[in-house]
Amino acid sequence: MLPVFGHLNPDTDAITSALVYARLLTRQGTEARAYRLGELNFETPYVLREAGLDAPELLPELAAGSRVALVDHNESAQSVPNLADLTVTHVVDHHKLGDLSTAAPAYLRFEPVGCTGTILLKLHREANVSVEPVDAKLMLSAILSDTLHFRSPTTTQADRDAVDFLAPIAGVGDVEAYALAMFAAKSDLGDTPAETLLKMDYKVFPFGDVAAPQRWGLGVVETTNPAYVFGRQAELLAAMASAKAQDGLDGILLSVVDILNETNRTLVPGEVEAAVVQAVFGADTTGNMADLGARISRKKQIVPALETHFAL
Repeated sequence: MLPVFGHLNPDTDAITSALVYARLLTRQGTEARAYRLGELNFETPYVLREAGLDAPELLPELAAGSRVALVDHNESAQSVPNLADLTVTHVVDHHKLGDLSTAAPAYLRFEPVGCTGTILLKLHREANVSVEPVDAKLMLSAILSDTLHFRSPTTTQADRDAVDFLAPIAGVGDVEAYALAMFAAKSDLGDTPAETLLKMDYKVFPFGDVAAPQRWGLGVVETTNPAYVFGRQAELLAAMASAKAQDGLDGILLSVVDILNETNRTLVPGEVEAAVVQAVFGADTTGNMADLGARISRKKQIVPALETHFAL
């Protein structure tokens, strides 16, 4: 049984892509099973309930040499700790190529689209495999989530076309209403601990010198109610300082993205981070917060700018 899993701190695309790709592989003759590498955010359980599915189980510890398939990631910092000891046989991803290496040829499918779900739909159609309604619901949800219903600059025409194709199969008559319901679920943060809020959509990136890179933690909270998040600013800054120390990071940032107004105000815990934010984005930090304007995509607007800065 081939384990299929997305990245650490999984979002909706990571979970749904694992489920859809495991099912597609199985239908094509490779027995596969979806797993997850962490707890779900608040949006994904809503999606799974809508699809009538349970969450995948946590990935058990795998022995060296075990065959695995990756979705929605390919960098070791975002995967299982022993990824280098595993045999990666398949990767389906929409991010840049990271430090992945394989001992044997693997199936690799990378495309510059807004969501792994868009690529998975292409794989279904290329293989002439019918799209089942439950898989359509999962892929549709992932695309709406990752592109913020086409608000993100990562959105491509392929993502829009995929939504048009999937919505009728999924039984979603009003795509906008469904997307807003997803975003409402994502924004219902309640009394979630600050440490959990920080890590719900959080990745560690190496920047600069390959031999001795800077390691930065970049978190994102996408919400329709940013005032709630900023009402807990002191708690979040404390959680950021703790994560920075515990993980031995050189820097850490938390972007609070207002989904509806398409703005990004980023929490900046210290002078090191403030200096980098000023140098990279030209944004001053006041009261531990910097206004990054309409930079709402970590993948396209935040990470590449930091990579360029640290490469100098």
